[in-house]
Amino acid sequence: MATTIDKIYVAGHRGMVGSAIVRQLLAAGQPAASIVTRTHAQLDLTCQAAVREFFAQEKPDQVYLAAAKVGGIHANNTYPAEFIYQNLMMQANVIDAAFQSGVKKLLFLGSSCIYPKMAAQPMAEEALLTGTLESTNEPYAIAKIAGIKLCESYNRQYGASSGTSHGVDYRSVMPTNLYGPGDNYHPENSHVIPALIRRFHEAKVAQAPSVAIWGTGTPMREFLYVDDMAAASLHVMNLPQATYAQHTSPMLSHINVGYGQDVTIAQVAHTIAQVVGYTGQVVFDTTKPDGTPRKLMDSTRLHSLGWQAQVPLHQGLTNAYADYLANS
Repeated sequence: MATTIDKIYVAGHRGMVGSAIVRQLLAAGQPAASIVTRTHAQLDLTCQAAVREFFAQEKPDQVYLAAAKVGGIHANNTYPAEFIYQNLMMQANVIDAAFQSGVKKLLFLGSSCIYPKMAAQPMAEEALLTGTLESTNEPYAIAKIAGIKLCESYNRQYGASSGTSHGVDYRSVMPTNLYGPGDNYHPENSHVIPALIRRFHEAKVAQAPSVAIWGTGTPMREFLYVDDMAAASLHVMNLPQATYAQHTSPMLSHINVGYGQDVTIAQVAHTIAQVVGYTGQVVFDTTKPDGTPRKLMDSTRLHSLGWQAQVPLHQGLTNAYADYLANS
């Protein structure tokens, strides 16, 4: 007897993470025809009526919720209202419409910024809601925390152990800093790796004698290649329900996804210079701020569930630079 193939909706398929999830699904043998996507022009996820109509028509079996309004410190500081409103609306509309249309399995993608600014390092899942958030991205972080709690609340009320017949199983993963194909290389709104790739490439083309990096270069950061994040997403989504429940609790159910070790900003800068082929000097402007000394995720929970990152930083940066060249 032929097995039925799940119809999978990937929300945010044009973004860096969403596009990587589509690549992973195809690589895992999911037929392209069974992967449902919509552009923002085709479906505004902040519009409840449109989202409900979409789910009623398509009736997907699984949802990967990778759609989000994202940006760096500048964007978060400039547009806090848009960051909290649009992310809250997208999450609430998609999660509830999924439930209303009978979707049993959903994976929500969050962010490491959900943790308190002064959380102990490495940051474990238990640190959630134990302290004050970083003020620059607090609106975005609160939206992402709400997404986790939406999933948990639907599980508690309508999950397999709730005594109802719904049997929903909505899970959440929190990635560390991501980079790779599909990244944003905007000179002002991009994150550290794409910003440095662009700066070192432009310095190489201009034959600039040096590139200045803000701060001392000593802060530690963790970086994960986006296709590793996508692979982890599929891994967590497809874990047996009993296994997932054994490693989480009803009100602390999210799972960190990290590379497992961090590097200094100086190491990242020198590695990018090497990958790009920039031979000038890398200098550090110590009059500029450093930011948080360290941000590392504790991925013990995910490792105990049988997943580890596969792509080392140098290889990932090489792939990211090739993507930049292909799309710039």
